[in-house]
Amino acid sequence: MKLQKVLVYLAVAFAVFYLYSRPADAADAVRGVIDGIGTGASQLATFFSQLFA
Repeated sequence: MKLQKVLVYLAVAFAVFYLYSRPADAADAVRGVIDGIGTGASQLATFFSQLFA
């Protein structure tokens, strides 16, 4: 349990450092994640529309 907390704090600290040191790259990474989620949702919608058509 304690190790998990330390790992979470390290991940958050790394994210903050990355945002501070390379904001443009961080924005591109977030944009890529959001685009990936959008693409996945679109493909899932296509799957269900074809399934019930």
